[in-house]
Amino acid sequence: MDGGTGCERMRYAAITGWGMAVPDRVLTNADLERMVETTDEWIASRTGIRERRVVGPNDSTTSLGSAAAKQALERAGLTANDIDLIVVATCTPDQFLVSQACLIQAEIGGNAGALDIGAACSGFVYALSQGSVYIQAGQAERVLVIGVDTLTRFVDWSDRSTCILFGDGAGAVVLEATDEPRGLLSTVLGADGAGSKHLYIPGWGGLVPESAELFPEYRPYLQMNGREVFRFAVRVMGDAAAEAVKRAGLSFADIDMLIPHQANLRIIDAAAERLNLPKEKVMVNIDRYGNTSAASIPIALVEAESSGRLKDGDNLVFVAFGGGLAWAAGVVRWGR
Repeated sequence: MDGGTGCERMRYAAITGWGMAVPDRVLTNADLERMVETTDEWIASRTGIRERRVVGPNDSTTSLGSAAAKQALERAGLTANDIDLIVVATCTPDQFLVSQACLIQAEIGGNAGALDIGAACSGFVYALSQGSVYIQAGQAERVLVIGVDTLTRFVDWSDRSTCILFGDGAGAVVLEATDEPRGLLSTVLGADGAGSKHLYIPGWGGLVPESAELFPEYRPYLQMNGREVFRFAVRVMGDAAAEAVKRAGLSFADIDMLIPHQANLRIIDAAAERLNLPKEKVMVNIDRYGNTSAASIPIALVEAESSGRLKDGDNLVFVAFGGGLAWAAGVVRWGR
């Protein structure tokens, strides 16, 4: 109770720790030239990708997510026992019955609540929103948010339209309650379920055929209508980012950096143009990692921080799109 004053201080969820993990194996465009009919020049000019990281036999969604989480906890000066809730954004869990968050908790320790968010490439912003809401509502003091995917496990390496795009990785942040206006200031979440036919993995999950011999056309690989997804992404990335800035009570001039989902350089450029941001205010690392799905924004965030591009009080825009078709954007004020 506030003693009858009617005033309660707003709670925010500051990002106090961050970490990332990627597999050791690097797959370059030159490597892909030997696998499918493509060229380095063709891939780079159309996507901005030069290389990507691919899981090996000892890698998993659990191992990558756990490594990123431990890094984030160390950066925050915390242990897993200090965490009240773990939220994992992934569309490539290692198991179905057990949540990916539980599998990661088993690796890092503690007894935090554990839940998954399934919003594909938009998942990290969805998970960040969920974790922030728990803190703002007073239901948690510290939340660990992880974005991790290993989509190359579901890529058809003979399909040159999709195998060039994806990589694997994980990124994590620690959120802590604060009275200072830090962390997520606004969120825009949306989806067009009718567009799910344009980006999906057929038959995965409950619809997997009992026998592939009975379904010779069944191919459990990622399928994408590239033209439709591109058109959707160019429109929704800019619109969602602009709406998030508006909801935060800011103008484009107040934005210090755009950290977008790393799916295609041309899509990123279109979103930056919509926000009237110069290239030096846009974080791009798609050339080295490709599309790491839910991991792409937190990986880019970690690299922006480690390269000295972020300072206390900076206003950042996160924006993503992905399977669903879902989209998400948020304005984050950097600093503890």
